[in-house]
Amino acid sequence: SFMKNAAKIALGVNIDHIAVLREARRINDPDPVDALGVCKRAGADQITIHLREDRRHINDLDAQKIMFNSPLPVNLECSIDPDIISIVCQLKPHRATLVPEKREEVTTEGGLDVLGHFEKIKKAVDQLKAHEIDVSLFIDPNESVIEASQSLDIDMVELHTGAYANIYAMLNTPLATTHHSITELERPRSELKTMLHRSLEEIKDAAYLAHQKGLLVAAGHGLNYQNVEAMCEIEVIKELNIGQSIIARSVFTGLAQAIIDMKALLA
Repeated sequence: SFMKNAAKIALGVNIDHIAVLREARRINDPDPVDALGVCKRAGADQITIHLREDRRHINDLDAQKIMFNSPLPVNLECSIDPDIISIVCQLKPHRATLVPEKREEVTTEGGLDVLGHFEKIKKAVDQLKAHEIDVSLFIDPNESVIEASQSLDIDMVELHTGAYANIYAMLNTPLATTHHSITELERPRSELKTMLHRSLEEIKDAAYLAHQKGLLVAAGHGLNYQNVEAMCEIEVIKELNIGQSIIARSVFTGLAQAIIDMKALLA
């Protein structure tokens, strides 16, 4: 894998939200493929995309064009659905990251329910490995999930940072700009700070456990320019996959500058 000896933390730029913008009008612009060269020149280490079962943003043609044209390694997020897995095997990305899509595949926090869907996941992993594709699992920072994941033939885990990002937002965002209910925001700051600390400890413990078990460790979900710093302090996390916040900033700064800004925080 391209990051095995990366001393610094690698940045995977998820370009799905470019396709989200395009789908808002069902036209050709903006084209996610146009982002590839920009991402490389701005210092991104990998391109991340999610080929969803419902194709709500990235579609099959996008995925083919991105795979064919990307100057950077491609990390393709996908579900464990057999039809999707066979498409991924044909596309041959550098890595496939298995993520939950159906409600029943999601754990309470939002990672893949490895324990509940072990056999299905195993089947998907074995098929991908047979096609020489590196495999990562998008999981909650949880000890028993890591134990279960390690018994599969995977290369990496990506720790779900969504809970951490949510608590961070509740602590640091003015009331008017959040989607959280008033009651949630009425929590005392001391309680939120405790929750944030606990959430970070969970991520840290999970990262070190996965690392001890010989797995590469990535993290992602809800990470942005404000909350990413704490992730960089966890030495065994070798990669962050960040999308929405980078694409959102790019509206104002341009994509290259948005990536440069994020890379500066990771350094």
